[in-house]
Amino acid sequence: MERDLKYRCYNFSLLVIRFLKSKKWDSLSLVVVKQLMRSALSVGANVVEAKNSSSRLEFKRFYEIALKSSNESKYWMCLLRDGFEVKDEELNVLLKEADEISKILASSVLKLKKSD
Repeated sequence: MERDLKYRCYNFSLLVIRFLKSKKWDSLSLVVVKQLMRSALSVGANVVEAKNSSSRLEFKRFYEIALKSSNESKYWMCLLRDGFEVKDEELNVLLKEADEISKILASSVLKLKKSD
């Protein structure tokens, strides 16, 4: 499962990069775009870092950070959709994937907390 999650997070990062590169952004929306890019790429980076953790506590902490970044990414995507009226099916796909990744991470974090 962990391997699948790493792959999904990596693929999610690639999809976000491609989506953001495919659009022309004005200076105001660019503020949100930069935040989305930062948070979306952080998800996978923290999942990968978790694998190299030196302790179970550190592993859990990286998953918690990845979860927060995933939830933050959903926030920025919703702002693009609703505040800047970016009506794009690709954005809806990204939102759905971020939501599914968040659910997987949340479930993993809960299991890790219960086993402490």
